[in-house]
Amino acid sequence: MFKLSVISDEISQDFERVLQVAQEYDAEQVEPRSVWDNPPQDIPDGDVAKMKKLLEQYGMSVCCIASPFLKCDLGDEEQYQEHLGILRRCIQLAHTFNCKIIRGFTFWRTGPPQDVWQQLLDAYEEPIKICEQEDVYIGIENESSTHIGSAGEAEQLYKAMASPRVRAIWDPANEVFAEGGELPYPTAFERMKPFLIHVHIKDAVKADTPEKGRCVPVGDGGYIDYPGQFQALIDMGYEGACSLETHWRPDEELDSDLLNQPGGAAFSATGEPASRICFENIKKILAGLKY
Repeated sequence: MFKLSVISDEISQDFERVLQVAQEYDAEQVEPRSVWDNPPQDIPDGDVAKMKKLLEQYGMSVCCIASPFLKCDLGDEEQYQEHLGILRRCIQLAHTFNCKIIRGFTFWRTGPPQDVWQQLLDAYEEPIKICEQEDVYIGIENESSTHIGSAGEAEQLYKAMASPRVRAIWDPANEVFAEGGELPYPTAFERMKPFLIHVHIKDAVKADTPEKGRCVPVGDGGYIDYPGQFQALIDMGYEGACSLETHWRPDEELDSDLLNQPGGAAFSATGEPASRICFENIKKILAGLKY
């Protein structure tokens, strides 16, 4: 059975508050993104030590470091070197928290990935070597703002890289926003299954165009079959984490900048009540499944 988790800043910038709320919904793990207004790579050592003590106090663990690795411009060497530094720092965090997964992306999208395909493959050669040396994994998340936006594109990338150190982070709602996105479950999920290492949970309403899609409470979208998706994870024996990534707020929609580069106090504002609603819906869905 998979473990329930949450991306930290979807609840609060206060890490202890995140753990308190997560425990109310039987979430065993947490996925740090921005903590006390710092992205993971910039969290001071003193705060990292405080986080570790809080995790021990609440009997919880870290499933993945939600880094922004390679959310930058492809071909910009200065940015690339900076992001290799981000990867190394997030690997240090992963070791501190006894975690094996660092999230990564595929640079800001400037057109079809086929136009820059070899550049993408070349750019991941050094990160793969680093992960081999450090015994960790990069979980690439396909996201519409990056070159690899859909599950179809992601499947091609994982096959081309052919590295056990590069795995898939699957978020069904990302298909709603991706150009050429398919039915999230079962169609797109079947593409991701062979490479799966981690799962994000958010829901969205599908529109005529990907740009018009919008996030809603988990279970309310009517397009993603979350009962079927969760049951499939159970049936395949997936024992990793499913992290709630709410991305919906009760009062107003988050703007595109915050959605593409989430983090900080502005992102976390009203996140707790929204995440509570999503957790409640998730628990109801899980209660109706076969184990």
